[in-house]
Amino acid sequence: MNSLHARSTALLGDRLQALGPARLKGMRRGIEKESLRAQPGGALALTPHPAALGSALTHPCITTDFSESQVELVTAAHKGLGDGADAALRELTQIHQFTYRAMQAVGDEMLWVSSMPCGLPTDETIPIARFGSSNVGRAKSVYRMGLSHRYGRRMQTISGIHYNWSLPEVTSEQYFALIRNFRRHAFLLLYLFGASPAVCSTFVAGRQHELQQLSGSTMYMPHGTSLRMGRLGYQSDAQASLAVSYNSLEGYGASLQDALTRPYPAYEAVGIQNPGGDYNQLAPTLLQIENEFYGTIRPKRVIFPGERPLHALRERGVEYIEVRLMDLDPFEPVGINAQTMRFLDVFLLHCLLSDSPPDTPQEIAELKHNQHHTAARGRQAGLLLKRGGREVPLTGWGAEVVAQCAPIAAALDAANGGGTQYSDTLRAAEAALLDPATLPSARVLAAMAKEHENSFVAFARERSALTKEALLGLPFSAEQQAAFEALSRQSIAEQKKIEAADTMPFEIYRQQYVSADRLGLPRREAAAAV
Repeated sequence: MNSLHARSTALLGDRLQALGPARLKGMRRGIEKESLRAQPGGALALTPHPAALGSALTHPCITTDFSESQVELVTAAHKGLGDGADAALRELTQIHQFTYRAMQAVGDEMLWVSSMPCGLPTDETIPIARFGSSNVGRAKSVYRMGLSHRYGRRMQTISGIHYNWSLPEVTSEQYFALIRNFRRHAFLLLYLFGASPAVCSTFVAGRQHELQQLSGSTMYMPHGTSLRMGRLGYQSDAQASLAVSYNSLEGYGASLQDALTRPYPAYEAVGIQNPGGDYNQLAPTLLQIENEFYGTIRPKRVIFPGERPLHALRERGVEYIEVRLMDLDPFEPVGINAQTMRFLDVFLLHCLLSDSPPDTPQEIAELKHNQHHTAARGRQAGLLLKRGGREVPLTGWGAEVVAQCAPIAAALDAANGGGTQYSDTLRAAEAALLDPATLPSARVLAAMAKEHENSFVAFARERSALTKEALLGLPFSAEQQAAFEALSRQSIAEQKKIEAADTMPFEIYRQQYVSADRLGLPRREAAAAV
């Protein structure tokens, strides 16, 4: 071990000890999970969001993402080490159980278990999510219409899991240090948990891509881990022009403000409204709103009604981070398991506690290269990534990160009252680095080859049907059913209340919402203004 590595390991240990068990036990995590509704044959369901699921605008845990056919299930933030991950999974499972019962009542649909979509119709046929007639509901749909003009609807049907994570007494500066380290080491998560190495050929019809033909209806990358996070996924030429730095809240906010207020010629050509008066997008700027900025991780803050996310960050600082690169695991009933969640807990603590030098344009370019390479070729033997101007083996770099996580896992196990749950998840990661055939991405391709004649849709269709059967077969009490039904009724009443209270014309609402005045002031400017 060289002296620099030894110093950084010792420093990490000191910082870990300073945290103490009480703060570790205050760790919180919550899950947001997207899934397409699919027909039994594997085609996209084109039916409306089931009415029994309540209002997608106001329901606290069941909504829609881009498409009316894309359900998003959201847990609360669960605190603690021993039961925290398990409690989040229990809640996510119960939300699935209720969702499936509501879907079963109106048809034979299922939730698609893969991040890459099921068989898709023509782009314009994919239905955009609807949120009612209120101004806030209309704005949500117009934003999605803007996404469809900018990126196409197919790209928006990609689904994933977002992992929301926080620790008590962490400052905005520390969260941004975490984010920089996360971006440096995100390749490890893509390698270990990527589960989208193949896709239905309808997804890439008419598009340029680097995929290879696997069978008549399936395209793939032989050593791919997560096509969702590669060049095929959430990418755009417009956003490629953004060089967002994560060195401070001020710098991050300034980058976003520029993108939210700078007109972009291609989007100006689209226009706010079409000649018939229907809305094409919320604004002709490079980003319509903050959520349009695609990243593997985001600094977040719970917002007040009507508040812009950037305003909330500038006013009150970072509250938690949102990990956005996790694929749905088609072998897990709800797309993720407790062991994966515990690895994320350890990994995020490693990112928080390790030294985190400022990022540079050169490093940002390297990180993009590493993300694309790992997504497309992560399981390729001897794959090299870029690190500080040098090339290093992915597996060697990954093993180094996992080794540095060992004292963190031990501290979490100790704070949890003993046991080896956190240490066990590191041992599983070590084994996966040595044997890529055990990775979810490899297991997907193996199952496709063995049981489905290399058909992605046939594989995902069977896994989706088995998952539906398993979740509907779990115990679900009358009390649980009644509690969810009450939430649905309450959400519908809340939507009606919002709609009844609206008096402002939508165009005035839109102009006020996208106004630069709503984005808040950088902290230094805000302090000077007081």
